[in-house]
Amino acid sequence: MARIELREVGHAYHPGGPSALRPLNLTWDDGGAYALLGPSGCGKTTMLNIMSGLVRPSQGRVLFDGHDVTDLDPRGRNIAQVFQFPVIYDTMTVFDNLAFPLRNRGIPDAEVTGRVVEIAEMLDLGDQLRRRAAGLTADAKQKISLGRGLVRTDVAAVLFDEPLTVINPHMKFLLRRKLKQVHEKLGITFIYVTHDQNEALTFADKVVVMHEGDVVQIGSPQDLFERPAHTFVGHFIGSPGMNLFPCAIEGAEAKVDGHAIPLDPAYANRARQTNGMLQLGIRPEFVRYHLNAAPGRVAADIIDVQNLGIYKILTARMGGHLVRAKLEEGADAMVGRGWLSFPPEWTRLYVDGDVLT
Repeated sequence: MARIELREVGHAYHPGGPSALRPLNLTWDDGGAYALLGPSGCGKTTMLNIMSGLVRPSQGRVLFDGHDVTDLDPRGRNIAQVFQFPVIYDTMTVFDNLAFPLRNRGIPDAEVTGRVVEIAEMLDLGDQLRRRAAGLTADAKQKISLGRGLVRTDVAAVLFDEPLTVINPHMKFLLRRKLKQVHEKLGITFIYVTHDQNEALTFADKVVVMHEGDVVQIGSPQDLFERPAHTFVGHFIGSPGMNLFPCAIEGAEAKVDGHAIPLDPAYANRARQTNGMLQLGIRPEFVRYHLNAAPGRVAADIIDVQNLGIYKILTARMGGHLVRAKLEEGADAMVGRGWLSFPPEWTRLYVDGDVLT
């Protein structure tokens, strides 16, 4: 296992071309469970391949436990990587597929058998060890691929590049939980690339959110949900995503299309001292709906109330903007005139996309 550092690492696939990864500094602590989260094309796979040695960065250095490995290939870095689609030998048995990385390194047979059986049991492959891989389902084949990445005990890290893409939804849930358990047992550094927020937030202790080649926030799932550091994080994470409105500050209030939303006075004062485009952001979970007017509440036209079983999604029009609120299942909400409130402790201001602290 290793502590992985990226120092001023950036990359463009063609000289003079656009940056796939803008220069950044990032540290992955030994034994951590991380997710790289972002939409397609944001640079997350490029970063993963730079760490594994499949891609040499255009600039910057990669360090493992303080040693410069920038010029080493994947074998020299002692990395295991699991790809989006299964990488296995169809003509081999499940056992031989799992054993291959160990035999390739001259591990004694007894140790190979013990390790293969251990990993197979973790992944619920124990009863299929003597079957040929060719006859297995896509789910089972990807389990084998996962197992080949996990079977070695000496790796610096295991890197996963969207490994559950070919897995059916129910099996995805089970395998995410299984990978979490495997990580807790083995203590190996896991770095998991995905565009799926549910995968990232349920798997990782720390999530690295990427947007257009940049890292916009690193934090726990709770940090990303409760304290989005960038409007992209607020929009990308959550269902529905964060409500965001252009606003102006007057006194201790934010004005959105003439509607006054109370703020913490000290926070409003800091906002008045900034330059740039101001936006107010609040998660739908924190917007409050009311049947009656009262100080601090904003009049709105409720245009839809969608009952999703365990909660309701209310959609309202406030001036020229749509507002969404996530309400409890039993909330007495109806289409028509209503009032909304925005608790100051959950209301964020953003300046040119970055949160005002």
